[in-house]
Amino acid sequence: TEGAPHCRRCRLSDETLNRGPRLPLSEKVRVRLIQGDVCDPSELLEAARGVNLIIHTAALIDIWGRNPSSKIWAVNYQGTWNVIEACKELGIQYLIHTSSMEVVGPNLKGDHFIRGNEETVYNVQHEGPYAQSKAEAETLVLKANSMKVAGGKTLVTCVLRPTGVYGENNVFLEDQYRLLVKIGRQKLRIAGKEVEHGRVYVGNVAWMHLLAARSLQRRPDLLGGEAYFCYDDSPYLSYEDFDMLFLAPCRVRLVGRQPLVPWFALYLLAWLAEFLQWLLRPFTTLDLNFNRYALAVVTTSFTVRTDKASRHFGYRPLFPWAESRARTARWLEALDAEDVKSQ
Repeated sequence: TEGAPHCRRCRLSDETLNRGPRLPLSEKVRVRLIQGDVCDPSELLEAARGVNLIIHTAALIDIWGRNPSSKIWAVNYQGTWNVIEACKELGIQYLIHTSSMEVVGPNLKGDHFIRGNEETVYNVQHEGPYAQSKAEAETLVLKANSMKVAGGKTLVTCVLRPTGVYGENNVFLEDQYRLLVKIGRQKLRIAGKEVEHGRVYVGNVAWMHLLAARSLQRRPDLLGGEAYFCYDDSPYLSYEDFDMLFLAPCRVRLVGRQPLVPWFALYLLAWLAEFLQWLLRPFTTLDLNFNRYALAVVTTSFTVRTDKASRHFGYRPLFPWAESRARTARWLEALDAEDVKSQ
């Protein structure tokens, strides 16, 4: 999943894809790990040398203002530019870019996007450097489709847009859990139960990337220059109700069947949080995890339903909802058990 700007290099065969993830890892894929920075063109060139396809997942996720805007743009936009330039210089023919649902929305107006597909009309308004940089990076990749690269070859690109990713070792869910433990394991409801969001299990995100990687080489005329929403059969729930499926067994309680604080009051608090963060930025980084965009994400419905990935390259979720939930729950409950032992 998105996170640190590192490069991973692996070799995959048709046999690997057909056998699926049920065999021991050593029997499925060989991975060579090279730590580097997509912001450094020389390191990127060295990591990409000798490959014919790149899956570009490196990104800096930040909708809370923890990092300077320049750093977010350097990783998300300039890093993607560097990847495309590496393809051009080294004659790499295939590029898959991990984009984000934020390239579409939600917007600050609270316009809902319910069970939409890649063609659904929506009032896109990119707010903040993360959404803006990811949108511009996606545009770079799609425009690079059919670009000539070294050796007289042609670059073929496509884009995958995951909805909210969850699963084992999810840093955002872990951070939320640890914060709630500190404040008494109680979570205040912000969004109404009618709000729905699309979530996707990390294993299914990875599976979609592998299927797209194979088909991009087999059917470049079909997949080239296309964008695909990336999701599975996880239930449509608000962020709070979905996360509580994993937090409740860890003795976390969601307070309120409906929001206890009026939306306009939350909006004012979010604006004040942004102002305070801006005021103190010359002296310190204030990590409040709350601003107007974060409020819009939580309180605006945003779900997708599309068969485009299925039609174009045979995508079906590899991990059903029951297994995805069980894997994530076991991981978080193990963290909770460790905390209890250490007390």
